[in-house]
Amino acid sequence: MAVFRYKGSKVWTMDFLFHAQRIRESTGTRSKTLALKIEDKRRRELEEGAAGIRKQRHPLLLSVAADEWLDMKKATLAPRSVKIEQANLAHLLPELGRKLICDIEAREIARYQRKRLDEEASPKTVNLEVGTLRAILKRSGQWARLQPEVKMLPTRDDIGRAISTEEEAALLQACSQSRSRSLVPFVTLAIETGARYGTIRTLQWGNVDFENRCLKWGKDKTASGTGRIVPLSQRALAALSFWATNFPERKPEHYVFPSERYGGAGDGFSLSPKAYHVDPSKPIGSIKEAWEAARLRAARILKGGTEESDANGETDLKEAVVPLACRFHDLRHTAVSRMLNAGIPIAKVAKIVGWSGSTMVLMAKRYGHFALNDLRDAVESISKGKIDAASLVFSPVSEKDGEAARPN
Repeated sequence: MAVFRYKGSKVWTMDFLFHAQRIRESTGTRSKTLALKIEDKRRRELEEGAAGIRKQRHPLLLSVAADEWLDMKKATLAPRSVKIEQANLAHLLPELGRKLICDIEAREIARYQRKRLDEEASPKTVNLEVGTLRAILKRSGQWARLQPEVKMLPTRDDIGRAISTEEEAALLQACSQSRSRSLVPFVTLAIETGARYGTIRTLQWGNVDFENRCLKWGKDKTASGTGRIVPLSQRALAALSFWATNFPERKPEHYVFPSERYGGAGDGFSLSPKAYHVDPSKPIGSIKEAWEAARLRAARILKGGTEESDANGETDLKEAVVPLACRFHDLRHTAVSRMLNAGIPIAKVAKIVGWSGSTMVLMAKRYGHFALNDLRDAVESISKGKIDAASLVFSPVSEKDGEAARPN
């Protein structure tokens, strides 16, 4: 063993040969006794490495392992994908985050799956969360012992349903009677473009190109991570153009469907027309309540029922009726189905709706029963003979006059 100090230095330096290579490194200490111990430790590390002996890490908590894994993945994942993984971890870590990764058992993962199902998470969502856990444990070498016992949940292999033109007419009529003035253009855009709920919800005016009649999304705004340009049909363009007239001072960073608020301070959030406010700097919140009410109202319309409004403009939905069987995502299936029925090649449909290459292969199988010519023809083909969405759009209240009016 050999340690020395350079002239004028108080810190000891180790100096020895290892496999004919000189190792000369600072020990970082002024104590010779400690410096010798540090040199001895350094020699052992080199000898273990030369013998192929890997240094064993202390067991990690899942929360720590998850942070390390996510930091590593941020270099290769698109921002959207990072957010998805963070959302998955937000469910996983409260349940398993304080456990050592070496102590996680298959039965605990099964218990987690049951709990998430009880919380009404879909099997597909739970599988995505367990997939994130699997990736973390694989990196730590812990998944192999669990794999034989951990089972993914069975999921439905259907693609949803496409609504009929009659159902669409009833749905849009029902949406026009909602207190949410965004609902008609929101739903129209979903049917015309096949865009996902989250994509429409966070659409900004900077994404809308009226001159070229298209929507433009960057790669971080699409599920496929590639970005896309979507031509607008006449109906979608009319709906957006009419909706835009309500925001004369709109900016590129403003949301097309802004946060809505009914009522104000001290008025109990009444539903009078003058109590409607928007904040274009924030996207609209969840439309679940308005959507469910529209489904119920559409079912009554299809049954031939009448819609009587109360003093606040809301209709009585207490009559027993089964809501229209239509999830919001079914509007996407409706758009895809109509394009394929019109003879549009699935590769062009994929460009419009934003499927990645692997997803397109899967969807080609699922939509294989549809008959498989230009992208604009594709979106125009689903507009012919449909409802004039612009005629159903509510005009939001301007901050200047506080008045709301329906278009003539």
